[in-house]
Amino acid sequence: MAEGSSFSFIPQETSEKEQKNCRKIAVILPAYNEEVSIGSTVLLARKYADRVIVVDDGSTDRTAELAAIAGAEVIVHSPNLGKGMAFRTGFAAAEGADIIVTMDSDGQHNPADIPKLVAPVLNGEADMVNGNRYLNGRETDTPAYRRIGQAILDRATVMNSGVKIIDSQSGFRAFSASTKDIFRFNAHGMAIESEMLADAGRAALRVKEVPIGVRYDVDGSTENPVRHGVTVLLKIFKDMEYSKPLYYFTLPGFLLGAGGFYMGLTFVRNFYLGGSLEFGPTMLMILLTIVGVFMSFTGVLLHSIAGLLMHLK
Repeated sequence: MAEGSSFSFIPQETSEKEQKNCRKIAVILPAYNEEVSIGSTVLLARKYADRVIVVDDGSTDRTAELAAIAGAEVIVHSPNLGKGMAFRTGFAAAEGADIIVTMDSDGQHNPADIPKLVAPVLNGEADMVNGNRYLNGRETDTPAYRRIGQAILDRATVMNSGVKIIDSQSGFRAFSASTKDIFRFNAHGMAIESEMLADAGRAALRVKEVPIGVRYDVDGSTENPVRHGVTVLLKIFKDMEYSKPLYYFTLPGFLLGAGGFYMGLTFVRNFYLGGSLEFGPTMLMILLTIVGVFMSFTGVLLHSIAGLLMHLK
């Protein structure tokens, strides 16, 4: 927990609902100023789960109060610590649950999809289930600018995690409780979804996707979508620096080195035909070649070190 932060716990009233499942399901709702939607989201989620845990991440409105009235267990962060820390708190509070479900608290996700998400875990088919907004064939329901950014983030996430997944930024997921200790929860913003997939890939979790619905006619994130996408992409690339050095260093190094080598061949050809070497382009060729070779060998070296550390672990 970050210094200067604190928790307060608002207990849930005892529910008299009979348990319909032999496996205990806990739903985690990270929330920040979601007083408009949190009550209905909690009430609907309680129909499909044994526990609903709302992590109020420093809200300045009545999110915590309304969530408690709706019957959720509420943990309050003060100040705002970010979605990754909210997940860390929620997963710790879900101790004793067999399945942990995460979903957004802004009303975009339908709690009625919870049974679809938990089914593969209950059946022993998956350790982690990702709610996919595109498997139902309604891609056009998503705004065009979201689809473009989504495609870029999906490709980068797959490269980093090694998990073949279509909707990498979905916040509606189900986890076997046995997986909760593998996640780092370091990302402060929306990059937590990609980070968790990277952790799942490193732990060789069985990941499955199921179709879910989503609403965009409700108030969602207030963050600028372009800034959000760039932030997530940079976080993925930063993660690749350590987890995928061949992608991060060797591949771009090889491209730079190849560019420098091609320029060198061109200069030699022109010189052979009677031309002269210009200082600027010649120095650029030398720089590209040196940097490219250095980055390529750096990536190979880091990849070898990472493999050795994993073998020792």
